[in-house]
Amino acid sequence: MCRVVDLQQAVLAKNDTTAQHLRTELARRGTAVVNLLSSPGSGKTALLERELVLARETGVPVAALTADLATENDATRLARSGAPVKQVLTDGLCHLEAHMLRGHLDGWLPEDTRLLFVENVGNLVCPASYDLGETLRVVLASVTEGEDKPLKYPTAFGLAHLVLVTKADIAEAVGFDEDAFRAHVEQVNPGVQVLLTSARSGDGVGALLDRALDAANGAPVHRPVMARQHPSAHTHTHTHAHTEHDADGRDRPRTQAGRGEQAAVPGASGAAAQTRA
Repeated sequence: MCRVVDLQQAVLAKNDTTAQHLRTELARRGTAVVNLLSSPGSGKTALLERELVLARETGVPVAALTADLATENDATRLARSGAPVKQVLTDGLCHLEAHMLRGHLDGWLPEDTRLLFVENVGNLVCPASYDLGETLRVVLASVTEGEDKPLKYPTAFGLAHLVLVTKADIAEAVGFDEDAFRAHVEQVNPGVQVLLTSARSGDGVGALLDRALDAANGAPVHRPVMARQHPSAHTHTHTHAHTEHDADGRDRPRTQAGRGEQAAVPGASGAAAQTRA
């Protein structure tokens, strides 16, 4: 058993090392990574498209990398913004890892990119355990998902630097209890900012871009209590993960390595031929 644990820790430590190297490399070139996590169908692609359009209109150099198990649908939608977009097909893997992201950026990411938005696989379990070298980690939840999601997925919400509520234009119609949701977020991540957005109505559009630019420019980022208190091992059916406190005060999620596949997206700027990570 000890040998298995030791092997897992060695493999998982590799993700931390790669993530830190990636964070340092991108910082040197002036690029900040925004890691977007949510359940499937939360509306993060629609919101991200609006944010990319706004960034382009205001002259902010942005790019987006989106990950899915299959199809290039999200990248095709995001490419309508005119920003460089790349699709990563994970071939069944439920998350991205630092080495996968790093490999897909080589030779693709424009040198002047200020913000790189990473739309992680739709999943509030697996992606929560991985540091991708991000500057800002954002968790999104739609009003249709219920107010208890922060309690059901405490690691995802507990390690977020920012929480966005999507589809706010239909909150009343679906009976969304904003006060209850905020209370549950506060329970797992005291002090984190919660913002309401609607890609359809435009309410709250631009807030993500503003917070990302603030972080890229060195503004203080929320430090989750969970990341400061050495959380216990987070385990699920796909991987065994834990966190380790490092020198800059953040807990670096640890998990097993995986693989990913990138697909060319017709009409998507910067998309390349299929390769495996």
